[in-house]
Amino acid sequence: MDIFNLLNLVGGLALFLYGMSLLGDSLEKLSGGKLESILEKLTAKPVMAVLLGAGVTAAIQSSSATTVMVVGFVNSGIMKLKQAVYIIMGANIGTTATSWILSLSGLESDNFFVRFLKPSSFSPLLAFIGIVCLMFSKKEKKHITGSLLIGFAILMTGMDAMSLAVSPLKDIPGFTDLFVIFSNPVLGMILGAVLTAIIQSSSASVGILQALCATGAVTFSSAIPIIMGQNIGTCVTALLSAIGAKKNARRAAFVHLYFNVIGTVLFMVIFYILNAVLQFPFMHEAANTVGIAVIHTTFNVTATLLLFPFGSLLEKLACLTIRDDKEETHVTAKEKEFRMLDERFLDVPGLATEHCRDLTVKMSELAKQSVFQAVDLLSGYDKKAENEVIELENRIDRYEDELSAYMVKLSSRNLNEDDSKTVSILLHSIGDFERISDHAVNICDAAKEMYEKDMQFTEAAKEELAVYIRALKDIVNISAEAFVKEDMRLSAKVEPIEEVIDYLNIELKKRHIKRLRKGLCTVEMGFVFSDITTNFERISDHCSNVAISIVQTKNDAAFESHVYLDQIKAENELFKEKFEKYKDRYALPNFSYEE
Repeated sequence: MDIFNLLNLVGGLALFLYGMSLLGDSLEKLSGGKLESILEKLTAKPVMAVLLGAGVTAAIQSSSATTVMVVGFVNSGIMKLKQAVYIIMGANIGTTATSWILSLSGLESDNFFVRFLKPSSFSPLLAFIGIVCLMFSKKEKKHITGSLLIGFAILMTGMDAMSLAVSPLKDIPGFTDLFVIFSNPVLGMILGAVLTAIIQSSSASVGILQALCATGAVTFSSAIPIIMGQNIGTCVTALLSAIGAKKNARRAAFVHLYFNVIGTVLFMVIFYILNAVLQFPFMHEAANTVGIAVIHTTFNVTATLLLFPFGSLLEKLACLTIRDDKEETHVTAKEKEFRMLDERFLDVPGLATEHCRDLTVKMSELAKQSVFQAVDLLSGYDKKAENEVIELENRIDRYEDELSAYMVKLSSRNLNEDDSKTVSILLHSIGDFERISDHAVNICDAAKEMYEKDMQFTEAAKEELAVYIRALKDIVNISAEAFVKEDMRLSAKVEPIEEVIDYLNIELKKRHIKRLRKGLCTVEMGFVFSDITTNFERISDHCSNVAISIVQTKNDAAFESHVYLDQIKAENELFKEKFEKYKDRYALPNFSYEE
């Protein structure tokens, strides 16, 4: 083997690893976090958890990625450790899909259709289709599909390049002798574990082993221990991701390790006992790509079948390794919800975006709750209710801090178009929800002042304020629902109501001045009344901002908010119709004192 073969080997390995990375990234983008969301929600039954773990891993082509996600789920409290055990089992089965895809490179036949199934035959076509998608389409999904096809073509090209580069090694006795050494089960396992730990992908290390089969020097007696070691080496990624995580998350990583170690030991003991008795004839034959795929699959399926009934024992073993102490016994439910913003999920931007959205939806509900509770205090002050509003405001402040910091990190990741739009809406909206809760506290302060000074509104002011409150609750409800559903139709309802609220604000102040002139109201009461109506109007402004951010993002528009508002108010007849409709709905009562 000369220097040029070595260069071809290194280049082939680089293409192979890059192709695998590009393929996995494209599959993750194409799923948009949906597969991962399904994984975290539908894992109640052990059998279903195994099947989902296998399916998701086969789709994203990485058991390490699945296991790291599971560690994140457990760390955030989304998933219980018991559920994680069975998903990890499934992930080990799902990772074998890659070896079967790579085994296609070993197909040999004169039949046209069989030859066409060989990746070296159809990969160039996939690469051409992929580059057409990238160069001649502006749609993001076609770009991702193009990257996926090119990733697969690069992967298979790298595989072929490695196979060709190592072919001359079959004539070197030292190389053949090396694999005779690795037929020793312990040494073979160590090699497989170390190689996989370095590149942190069992799929990639199995692919490299399949490429080495081209030399004819890799016998099944050498390949089997190496494959066993590769399954142990892949645990390194999950163990590294668990550093600094909560106890249950670290336990999930150890479940992955124990599953592979115990499964490997059991499989090796059973297999070599049977081999000692039956003397399997294939052991000294040269391994091929299909044979490697069969061994890889057989081991993982067998290990899962053997250990499936003992899932709870794996859980207990992990708990014995990572023992409980008082560290996490006082973690509140409010703290646990922010664990969804685990930095491990940033590697799966679609899932991280979904978690940000879930938390922002909760934030919008809390903001709405704070407004409704604050407004109710105007008709009957209660200290406990006021404290609840203040607590809600403090909690919402925490939401804004946590979400904004996390989404700044998330926005720097490679987001697809839909996720990028969602993050944009969320970043715009969290500030508005926080300000809404601030105004709710201001309303509480006004209610408290009225209670402490024994101040009362006139009957006319109460009736007028009741209309205003009805309009306020409606706009808060509609804007919150529009945000949750990202609904353009509901968003369009917000601005006409906000315009009516502006009108009500001006009209109520005019009427208050008339009551002052008639001596029906005091100046001090007027200040409180003005504070309340001003906070109502400000809340409606923030509701409008939320609705506008949805319209802007959905339409890919870069307009300024005030320009957009001026335009729809001036030119949109439908807007004017809706305004008149809502103006009638929130019509103020007439009183005899009016001039």
